[in-house]
Amino acid sequence: MKVIVAEKPDQGAKLAAPFSTKKGQGYIEIKPHPLFPDGAIVTWAVGHLCELVPPEEYDPSYKKWSLSTLPILPNQFRHKVTPSKYKQFTIVKSLLKRPDVTEIIMAGDAGREGEYITRIIIQLAGVRKPLKRLWISSLTEKAVLNGFATLKDESATRSLYEEALSRSCADWLIGMNGSRVYSLLFQKRGIREVFSTGRVQTPTLSLIVKREKKIESFVPEPFWEVSATFDMSGMQYVGKWFKDDETRLANPEMAHKIAAFCHGKPARVADVQTERKETPPPLLFNLSALQSVANKAFKFSPKKTLDVTQQLYVKGFVSYPRSDSQHVTAEEAALFPDILTKLGQQTLYQPYIPVPVSSLLHNRRYVDPKKVTDHYAIIPTEQVPDMEKLSTDERKVYELIAKRLIAAHYDVAIFDHTTIVTKVDGRATFRTKGKREVQEGWRRVLFDDKKKKQKAEKNDEEEMLLPDVHMGADGTVVSADVKESKTQPPKRFTEGDLITVMKTAGKHIDDAELEKVMHRVEGLGTEATRAGIITVLKDREYIEVSKNLVYATDKGRMLVEAVGASILSSAEMTAKWEQRLHEIGQGKVASAPFMEQARKLAAHLVDEAVKQAETWNFTGIDEEALKVASAEKRGRGKQKGAPVKVGVCKKCGGDMLDRNTFYGCARYKETKCEFTLPKKMLGKTISQANARKLLAGQETDTIKGFKKGEKTFDARLKWDEVAGKIAFIFPPRRMGNEG
Repeated sequence: MKVIVAEKPDQGAKLAAPFSTKKGQGYIEIKPHPLFPDGAIVTWAVGHLCELVPPEEYDPSYKKWSLSTLPILPNQFRHKVTPSKYKQFTIVKSLLKRPDVTEIIMAGDAGREGEYITRIIIQLAGVRKPLKRLWISSLTEKAVLNGFATLKDESATRSLYEEALSRSCADWLIGMNGSRVYSLLFQKRGIREVFSTGRVQTPTLSLIVKREKKIESFVPEPFWEVSATFDMSGMQYVGKWFKDDETRLANPEMAHKIAAFCHGKPARVADVQTERKETPPPLLFNLSALQSVANKAFKFSPKKTLDVTQQLYVKGFVSYPRSDSQHVTAEEAALFPDILTKLGQQTLYQPYIPVPVSSLLHNRRYVDPKKVTDHYAIIPTEQVPDMEKLSTDERKVYELIAKRLIAAHYDVAIFDHTTIVTKVDGRATFRTKGKREVQEGWRRVLFDDKKKKQKAEKNDEEEMLLPDVHMGADGTVVSADVKESKTQPPKRFTEGDLITVMKTAGKHIDDAELEKVMHRVEGLGTEATRAGIITVLKDREYIEVSKNLVYATDKGRMLVEAVGASILSSAEMTAKWEQRLHEIGQGKVASAPFMEQARKLAAHLVDEAVKQAETWNFTGIDEEALKVASAEKRGRGKQKGAPVKVGVCKKCGGDMLDRNTFYGCARYKETKCEFTLPKKMLGKTISQANARKLLAGQETDTIKGFKKGEKTFDARLKWDEVAGKIAFIFPPRRMGNEG
C-alpha cells in the first residue's frame, strides 16, 4: 500500500480522479489499479500544516520583546504543527504510520514550496519509509497517470527541499530580528506599532518610496511646441517643429515668433523615410508576465491573478501557474495542434482557428528546453473548459492564456513607419511621424477589440494616417499653432508594474557583476512569492493602492528612512542571497555555510539599527500623526471594540462615536440620525484628535500627503457650517520677489 501526500484537498481530489475511489475523512482511498496493485491512499496538507516555532519556544525570555534579547539566533531550527490544522496532521500521520504502508509518494506542487510542505510533514510524523516524488506540471488525467507511471526517486528533488528550508529559516532570522529591533526602536519614539521587515519586502518597499520621493520632489517646467498644418496639392498633414532633434522650446515668445513666421509661407517636403518593422508574436506567459498583463487589462492585483490561475490549474485547465519560464519543450509543443483544435470548438476562439502556422516544434522562440527550468510556460492543457461554465474572473484569465498560445501560431505583425521632414520657407523644419499596417498578423488575436487596438497603438507611438507625399513636393502652411505643456513627474507604479520592477530589480544595482547575478535569479523574490510580498506591504499599511496606483504611506516611508542604506534594504544582498539559494537548490553547495552567514547578517542588522537610531531624522513625515494613530489602535484593542466618543453630532447633538471605519452618531438606531464623518479622506486617516477638532468647529492640524489622482498636497480641515461638509484649508502660497 502507498500513501500519496498532496498539498491541498482539491489537488488530492484531482490526483485520485483517474481511479476508482472511496472517500474517507481527510483522505481518498484508491482501489487496486495496474499503477497501484495493492491500492493507495491519497491524503493532503492544507497548505502549510507545519510552521517554524516562535522565539519563545527556544527560550521563554524571548516572549517579551526587548533589545537586550536581540539578536535571536537558534542553533537548530524546529517546526511544529500549526494549531488550527492539527486535526488534518493527525489524519496524515496515522495514515503514514499504518503497518501496511510501504511507500510514501510526495505529491505537493512540483516546486520548492511543495517539496518543503510534504517533507516537513513526514519528518514531524516521525516516519522513515521509502519516498518517491510525483513531478507533474498539470493536473489533467493524462498528466496524472503519466506522472504516477514515471515517479522520481526522492533524491532527485531533495536539494529543492534544502533550498526551501534554508530560505524559510534565513528569512525567519532576518524578519524576526529586523521586525523586533525596528519596532522596539520606534516604540522609544512613541510609535507603538509592529514594523515588520523582510529580506524581500523591505527592498521592494524601498523602491516604492524612492519613486514616491521623485514624484514629490518633481518641479514641473513649462515648455512650448509649435505645430503646423501643411497642404500639398490638396493632401494635408500636421508636423511638429524641431531643431537639433529637440521639439520643445523654453521661451514662449520664440515659439509664437516661429508660428507667426510660418503661417501662410511656402513649404517643401525635404525628406521622406519609410522603415518596415516586423514584430513577432509575444512569448508565452510565465507568472510575472501574466500578472502584469492581467493588471493592465482588468486591474487584477497580482495575488488575485495567481489565485484565479491556481483555480484553473486545480481544475486541470492550465499548466502549473508558478512557472518562471516562457518556453516549452518539444513534448509540450507536440500537443499544441490538439489543444488548438479543442479551443476551436469554443465559440470565443472559432474566429482565430485554424491558425496560419500549423506547428511550433521547430520555432526556438517558443520551444527551447534550455530555457525550461522546473516548469514550462503557463499554457492551456488538452482539457479545454466550456467557457460558459467558468466564473467571470476565470474566463478572463483563461482567455489571456489561451489567446497568447493561439497568437504564437500567427505570423509577424508588419508596419511601415514613415517620417516626413518639411521645410517652411527654407528655414523652419517640421517632422511628421506615422505608420501604416502592412500585415495584421498576431495582432488579430490579441487586439481583436477595436478599443484595445487603439490603446496599444497609442502606446506604440502617435498614430497618424499620412498622405502619399514625395520628396520635393511643394505646398503651403495652412495654419501654425503653439501648444503650452508641462514636464510630467515619474508615473506611479501600478501593482502590475511592481511585479515587473521586482523581477528587474537588477537595473537598480550599480555593480555590473551583481547586476548579472540579479538578472540570473530574476530580481527580488520568486514567481511564487512576489504577489504575496505586495499583499504583505498592503496589510502592514506600508503602501496603499488607489485606482490601481501604488502610494507609499508615512509608515512605509518612515521605515525606509530608518533602514536607510542598511543591508536590509539592499537589492545587492538579495542578489547574493538568491544566487546562493539557487546553488543550494541545484545541489552545488551545502546549506550550512549559508545559514551561518545568515546568522551573522541578522546580528549585524540589529547592531546597525541600534546605532543608526541615534541619528534618525524623519523630515517630511507626520510623525505625530503616526503616534496618535498607534495610540488609537492600542486604545481600540484595550476596549475590545467599545466605541470611543469623539464629540457632539452636528445634526442632532448626540454623541459622535469612532465606529472603526467612520465616525457616526450614537443615536442612529434611536432617531435614525445618519450624520457621519469619514475616517479616511484622499488616502489619509482622520485621527480621533482631528475628528474632535472638526466637531468642535476648529481647524485640524496640517495633514500631509492627501492624494488626488497623481497629485499630493498638504492641508488642514474644517467643518463648513454653510455647506454642511468638510472643507480644505490650504497653507498660504509663498510669493516670490516682485519687481
